[in-house]
Amino acid sequence: MTNKTKKGAPRFDPGELAALTGDRTFARGEAYHRGGKVTILSLAADRVLAQVAGTEDYRVTLSGRGRAIDGSCSCRAFEDSGFCKHMVATALAANEAAASGQADGPDSLGRIRAHLKTRSVDALVDLIVDMAERDPALFRKLDLAASLVHADDKALEARLRKAIDAATRIRGFIEYADVSRWAEGVDEALDILADMASGPQAERVRALADHAMERIEKAMESIDDSDGHGGALLSRTRDIHLAACAAAPPEPVALARYLFGRETHDAFDMFYGAAGLYEGVLGEQGLAEYRRLAEAAWRKLPARTGRKKPTTDDDEWEPDRLMAILDFFAEREGDIDARIALRARDLSSPWRYGQLAQFCLDQGREDEALRRAEEGLWIFEDEGPDNGLTLLVADLLSRKGRKVEAAAHLWRLFEKRPSLDLYQRLAKLAGPGARERAIGFLEARSASGKRGAGDRWSLNGPQEVLIAIFIQEKAFDRAWAAVRKHGASMRAQEHLADASQKSHPREALGVYAARVEELVNGGHYEEAVKLVARMAKLRDATEQATYVADIKDRHRRKRNLMKLLTP
Repeated sequence: MTNKTKKGAPRFDPGELAALTGDRTFARGEAYHRGGKVTILSLAADRVLAQVAGTEDYRVTLSGRGRAIDGSCSCRAFEDSGFCKHMVATALAANEAAASGQADGPDSLGRIRAHLKTRSVDALVDLIVDMAERDPALFRKLDLAASLVHADDKALEARLRKAIDAATRIRGFIEYADVSRWAEGVDEALDILADMASGPQAERVRALADHAMERIEKAMESIDDSDGHGGALLSRTRDIHLAACAAAPPEPVALARYLFGRETHDAFDMFYGAAGLYEGVLGEQGLAEYRRLAEAAWRKLPARTGRKKPTTDDDEWEPDRLMAILDFFAEREGDIDARIALRARDLSSPWRYGQLAQFCLDQGREDEALRRAEEGLWIFEDEGPDNGLTLLVADLLSRKGRKVEAAAHLWRLFEKRPSLDLYQRLAKLAGPGARERAIGFLEARSASGKRGAGDRWSLNGPQEVLIAIFIQEKAFDRAWAAVRKHGASMRAQEHLADASQKSHPREALGVYAARVEELVNGGHYEEAVKLVARMAKLRDATEQATYVADIKDRHRRKRNLMKLLTP
């Protein structure tokens, strides 16, 4: 198969490469390619594998064709930012190979494979042993593999446990950049367990997987797991445990008790939904025990309502986990009433009421959904209308043709926490009269000087919402009049200036000038200069030159700013 997408076209589109990386990174990738730093290891139809020489040797994998490009690199830049210069260099090298016809010939790995086939078994053994002496990772992998053949069962378990302990050991704290290397070592140990999980050692693998999970969970307290390496290792270990259980099923009641303890107390939720995940292994006997345990724990939990919030020493997540377990069984039996009752056990917040009402609605029980949602609004009315619950009630009432009641709920919420979204809903539900009523309310609230909690100019403050409405409706004269009369945040003024700069250039220039001063005083010179350049499009050259000269005069001691302002 050819390495080109079509005749004359490169395998990887250079324009897309530049878009993925930016001009600077693309140029550095070009330099790496020209400098001969790329060694193509494999040039297959679906994948390009290469080694790129840099500060160290990096492994690059690319897939896709044309503008659809994907892949990875072992360098830190890829971990931090994605597509890197090494990937650009590899793509360009692959394009060059395709253009010269090399794509149809043997690549480096192909040549190596062909060469190894000519060697004797003894020669290959010597070669691999020599490599293992110099590569600790390869040595560990081969040593463990050899243990499968030569060790008795007890010794094998001891060696594997020791390997797991060594791979998961943490000395100090592992920073973000080093976590992937640690995870690779753990993965190597798990490779052996995965290979054994479906074989005669499955029962031992089950115990070792449990041990590995405990070790990984402990290690995760001392690593920066921003990329989720620890979670991925736990998930893989759980899958190995499941495979081992399927190959050598444990006593079902004992397994149910083990899994129930894991699911209800696992900090990483690797066993969430374990009853369903292990259903085939648990069988009816194990599932019955699982359910019995969940029901017994559920009965001990007090009901939670908005009026009475019990004090309990239970794990704060235990009720949700127990509910999920029992919901699995109720869903398995098609018992909707039981599923609703489970969700009605905890109604300690408007959010809980909303979840219950939405579930009823999803099950086709619209009347019950409305009843539950309205009950939640009434129970928590002293805390003010809840956004999600109010919108749900209004939507359900509107469906039933009770638009006046629906609008009343929306008005109460709008007057408490006005927003552009609520304004749009009211205008759609109650017609043109709602539009002027809402604007009148916002203008009166702005004039009164009353503001919501938080910043002086909150996102849903009356002035901000008023201006947002005028911008949406392109009523720019009214918007600028509102700014002059009531004031507004710089964010709202910039939004208005951007939207109306063609029709109101003077007002926009005033806002931009104030923003430039903020940026300059904050040391954000590049952003300030970009804004100054935008301002040149809104006035004649003489006026712009005078403005720039004034900035230079007032900020002449800021050398870096002066450099940026001087062409």
